[in-house]
Amino acid sequence: MSPSANALTARWAARLDDRQTVLSGAGVYPLLALLARYATGPARDELHAVAPTPATPVDSPTTRLATGFWSRAGLPLGRRWRTELDNTTRGELTGDPTVDQPRLDQWVREQTDDLIDRLPIQVRPGTALVLANALTVLVDWATPFRPAHCQPTTGPWQGRPLAGLHRAGGDPAALRVADTPAGPISLLTVTGDADVDVLLALGPAGQPAARVLPAALAALDHPATLPAPAGPGVTEDTVEGYDDRPELLVRTVGFTVTGDHDLLDHADLFGLVAAGRDGDHFPDISPQLSVSDARQSARAEFTATGFRAAAVTAIGMRAGSAPPRATVRRRRIRLDVDRPFGFLAVHRPTGLVLIAGWVTDPTGA
Repeated sequence: MSPSANALTARWAARLDDRQTVLSGAGVYPLLALLARYATGPARDELHAVAPTPATPVDSPTTRLATGFWSRAGLPLGRRWRTELDNTTRGELTGDPTVDQPRLDQWVREQTDDLIDRLPIQVRPGTALVLANALTVLVDWATPFRPAHCQPTTGPWQGRPLAGLHRAGGDPAALRVADTPAGPISLLTVTGDADVDVLLALGPAGQPAARVLPAALAALDHPATLPAPAGPGVTEDTVEGYDDRPELLVRTVGFTVTGDHDLLDHADLFGLVAAGRDGDHFPDISPQLSVSDARQSARAEFTATGFRAAAVTAIGMRAGSAPPRATVRRRRIRLDVDRPFGFLAVHRPTGLVLIAGWVTDPTGA
């Protein structure tokens, strides 16, 4: 799933404005691939172009993906749909939104550890089928940050007291500068203690999310590295230390970012143009089904100790310690993330980008 899902994330990010948000192409992709498998005609062609391969489950101690579907009582379901779907929650819709909505909202809370509290779509009396998945990522840092004073003196956050995060003594190899069409982008890998890392992406001042995030995604597979001092926010000096090994000093900010997305606003991006029109697009699921709603809600939290994120995607269908003393001089590379930046949560073994986002309003002090 990684190349196709990452490509979807990149195309989606390229349509963002500069407002703070978070999204997950990895959360949308499995539902699109599932629909492509059971679609026919133009709907199948469009969905298959976006999700050409089945979603592969991520085997990870930090990442969970739960899938569920709920069909209206009495809705005739195709044999393939009834027999081929494994490892999913199956349920029935009563047709009464006052009964159905709280049940599905409760499923969301259970699957996301309460990071998200509701299904992103509204269940209506005419809703015939709901497909949903919940992607949850819970990461502890291999090396925690320390809370620190942060009040930028320049840029859009100038004068704001922020929840700064500081970490010294790191390996400079965690920071690289990618040469991209959006200009040089400083990419810092914040290593998780298991199998998910978070990359912070700081582009040139004034470059928008729609250019920085796709460029950062492309740099995952095609790195073109520049010398570290050439990167935005990067400086280098010489300091006293207990040995001569270079060190990396990072100053960044904590954040909590939420995003709510109507996927049908970009139906072409998700292969849902034909599927959203009335017609018999999914006969192997049920006759005369078409997509009526498609939304995602996501949330990400970056703190001194770790990263927590969740994305819930739903598609509704209608029928019809003290440091040692300094003894030597050593090189120190410093990265200051003190203006809007992007982030990517990446599954280290596969390169799958689980969560992506843009920070314009970090946590206040």
